Amino acid sequence: MKELVEYIAKALVDNPEEVVVSEVSGDQTCVLELKVAKEDLGKVIGKQGRSARALRTILSAASTKLKKRTVLEIIE
Repeated sequence: MKELVEYIAKALVDNPEEVVVSEVSGDQTCVLELKVAKEDLGKVIGKQGRSARALRTILSAASTKLKKRTVLEIIE
């Protein structure tokens, strides 16, 4: 999951070297924290949150296959 989010985020931003994804795992859920450069925050979120929503949808579909729940948090 972590690699998937990192790959998509690096494709969206201008500074891919500043993309950091950290993972906090539990029994049933996994929280992914995505950090990007300040100037790239708008690109990851998108207009009216569309890019962030699409990223969460892809993550949800992939995590359903693993029978886990995954939450994506975008950190400023």
